[in-house]
Amino acid sequence: MNALRFHVERRTAILVAVLVALMLGLGLLGLCYGASWAPPGKVFAVLTGSEHSVVVRDWRLPRVLAGLVFGAALGVAGALFQNLTRNPMGSPDVIGLDAGAYTGALVALTVLSGTSAQLAVGSVAGGLVVAAAIYLLSLETGFSGLRLVVIGIAVNAMVTAINSWIVLRADLEVAIAAVGWSAGSLNGVGWEDLGIPFTVIAVLLALITTRAHAMHQAALGDPVAVTTGVGLDRLRLLMVLVGVGCTATVTAVAGPIAFIALAAPQIGRRLVGAPGIPLLPAALTGAVLLQGADLLAQMLLAPVALPVGVVSTAIGGCYLIWLLTKEVRRA
Repeated sequence: MNALRFHVERRTAILVAVLVALMLGLGLLGLCYGASWAPPGKVFAVLTGSEHSVVVRDWRLPRVLAGLVFGAALGVAGALFQNLTRNPMGSPDVIGLDAGAYTGALVALTVLSGTSAQLAVGSVAGGLVVAAAIYLLSLETGFSGLRLVVIGIAVNAMVTAINSWIVLRADLEVAIAAVGWSAGSLNGVGWEDLGIPFTVIAVLLALITTRAHAMHQAALGDPVAVTTGVGLDRLRLLMVLVGVGCTATVTAVAGPIAFIALAAPQIGRRLVGAPGIPLLPAALTGAVLLQGADLLAQMLLAPVALPVGVVSTAIGGCYLIWLLTKEVRRA
């Protein structure tokens, strides 16, 4: 048992080091790449303050940091719901939380004036309402992860239909803005957009980190968790709240970015070879995936930058086909 634990911890440490190196490399590439190439030496000079560049500091750096932090938040949200449901399909974008957050944002755009604060509050409220509905429906005959996923997929379809109806009923300018925003994009993200979201995500991640041991116990099974003193109901509620908070915060700024929360936890788990779905590998994998997808979105049709959600959906669709094929073969 101790040998297995040491092996897992060693693999985790190696994976963390590799993912951090990839994050730094992709971040440097993101700061260098754009309409005009900035040499790495100039980028380092700007970062150290010895040289000034509005393009690097005020345009590219916020985008790179948003990709890193938002990717990590989506990876953690996916890990939380996949741990909760014990199902690789149990991610926020599959079970309807992204769609619920988007509904709240649409209400803020169409009914209210659509300010940043209204978008944030609307996204969180919409995600919480959908999460509460799914969670309560799945508790009807006792908690079941599989039932939660199935109910979530059904609720996702209904909420998506509601979103389409809201867009069709909106004014043309609002509808165009809403449809463009629904693709999920980091285009135009600036420092003024990141202060509050980064603070909220930091608080949520710190909060769930304090319960990481309890989550590990719960991953070993409900009987083991109960005998070790884990309050499953409180833990599940916290996992839902943190997962919804991370998803809705990202959605409020960048729109619903699909499939990062689905793929990152499973990729991280397979690379580590650990039981359950550890949060740190999921967070780092999510950051790398979103950074890489955003760079691809900028390069594919340059100088036109695609929404990152288009690229992440294409990558995630291929991953989902592979995952379903593997699950069918296992069955």
